[in-house]
Amino acid sequence: MMASGRQAESDNDSDVETVEDPDTQALDYISRVLSGQSLNEKLHKTPSDDLPMESWDDSYQGGWNLKKSPVAEEDAEEHCQLLLLPLELILHILSHLDPRFILGVLPQVCKTFSAIVTEKITWRTRVKNRISASFPVVEQENFDWPTACMELEEQLSHWSDNGKKAEHFTLSDGHYASVDAVLLLQGGSLCVSGSRDRNVSLWDLRDLEPGQEKFKVKALGTEKTGTHKGWAWCLASCGNLLGSGSWDSTVKIWDIGAEGQQVGQIRGRAAVLCLAFLPDILVAGSYDKRVSVYDPRASNPLIRSRKIHSSPVLSLVADERHIVSGGEDRTLVVFDRRANAVLQRIQLENYLFCMSYESPQLWAGDNQGLIHVYGSHSGTFQKLRCFDVGHSSQVTDVFHSAGTLYTTSTDKTMKVHIPTDPPRTIYTEVHSSVVNGVSVAGQTVAAASGGQTVEIWRFKE
Repeated sequence: MMASGRQAESDNDSDVETVEDPDTQALDYISRVLSGQSLNEKLHKTPSDDLPMESWDDSYQGGWNLKKSPVAEEDAEEHCQLLLLPLELILHILSHLDPRFILGVLPQVCKTFSAIVTEKITWRTRVKNRISASFPVVEQENFDWPTACMELEEQLSHWSDNGKKAEHFTLSDGHYASVDAVLLLQGGSLCVSGSRDRNVSLWDLRDLEPGQEKFKVKALGTEKTGTHKGWAWCLASCGNLLGSGSWDSTVKIWDIGAEGQQVGQIRGRAAVLCLAFLPDILVAGSYDKRVSVYDPRASNPLIRSRKIHSSPVLSLVADERHIVSGGEDRTLVVFDRRANAVLQRIQLENYLFCMSYESPQLWAGDNQGLIHVYGSHSGTFQKLRCFDVGHSSQVTDVFHSAGTLYTTSTDKTMKVHIPTDPPRTIYTEVHSSVVNGVSVAGQTVAAASGGQTVEIWRFKE
């Protein structure tokens, strides 16, 4: 949505905006969108037959044969005895080593080990042997197989034994109302939470110890009435800058590197329901059906604001090319930043409440408890899969990376999955209240609870 000038533009702006009390508007939104009622029927879909998944090809690009040694016979004397074994046995031996060790140490041993480590099929074979399922869900040429393999194996290890390997902490001192947003920063050493008590709290997680009862927490801002004048509803960060969006129609900018000092404020026309923060822009989706783009560094930050939905904007993601937004009007809108125009408008059967995006994979959760997967190829988005991962009501948040998948729901659960086709659920955390959000960074997982707490799971390195 970048434009050459900074004048505001809008689409479908003929209707008159109504001014409502933020708290009344928020309560109406909760009763309509997040009722938390169980859903008796779900839309069940099976993978499309006309979308072929990548088949496993056990041949190496270098022309090696799995049944033979990767070393030529005439060069055998120059190599260690291990490399004289058939390649498939070498890969079997390597499967017992930590992938980080394989990546960091073996390439330094010799050129042959370096070649084995850099071969995609080495990691694809290892993943196949670990999970025996179609992976990844969205095909891509430059898929990072080593990273995916590391994340998959860590995910399986961390949440085995019914989650008992994690150190669990309940942060209960920072809020006195439902926590609706959570975000881990600086690799998981800091956590930020937004609540209906109107506060954005900054938690220091570096000194957490088992059995600890008090935790380091700071409410951002200097106002006695709270960080915002309305519910603190959404969070997004870029580097050391944090944006917090509220039902008071503002986005406040904070410098986490300067102990959370406020460095800016953007005032919109309606409640801010979702944010995306990039190095060059801040994108906000609002209750008045708009997607607005700002330059938070400028004195006049508004770049463009467009009403591209016919109902409130519930979720959005963005990168250097696209802004993708989901509305209560059950549409998914793809905006092309380079062309400065709507690229796609996809009508849905349900509305998407949350998204996780890293090109070309877009994972989204809807109001029926289902997970939808889209692939972006040649500049457009195509729906590839619909998964029932076991939630009985709205999916409130989704986090997806190369080897991990987390989902939270108003059914009072957080679920941990392997992002295969279909996802394999490896752990379910049952909470005492609705779970409104999840954030993952490094060895730390954070969840926002309707029970006025932030839940932390931490794994040892």
